[in-house]
Amino acid sequence: MPGREDLPATLRRSPRKAQDTWVAAHDSALETYGPGRRAQQTAYSALKHTFEKVGDHWEEKPERGPSDAQAERGAGQPVTETAGGVDANASWAHLYGRARQLGVRGRSRMSKSELITALQKENNRATARARR
Repeated sequence: MPGREDLPATLRRSPRKAQDTWVAAHDSALETYGPGRRAQQTAYSALKHTFEKVGDHWEEKPERGPSDAQAERGAGQPVTETAGGVDANASWAHLYGRARQLGVRGRSRMSKSELITALQKENNRATARARR
């Protein structure tokens, strides 16, 4: 499977189910669109319906569904900014819990959009640390 060879590092640190979801979507997209960026975008879009990025890996979401506006729109639409794996459609309480899990400071005073941004930054930091 070509997707297994192209598996991103954050997914290698994730549960097997997340890996399988990404690989299946990636391989299907390769057949449809050919190699390139679109196959990876399609794979991440499929992954974000059932998983969210937490630090340097992906964890299963409590409820299935798109994680941000880009994932809601579907394939073939102009690309918009994503939430970087953060489940932006989740409740404030869920985002707060993830922020607490990752040790985000000042989280209790943050709005939902501020929590999303803080989680994106912490996820990026955790991924960078894992690469070292």
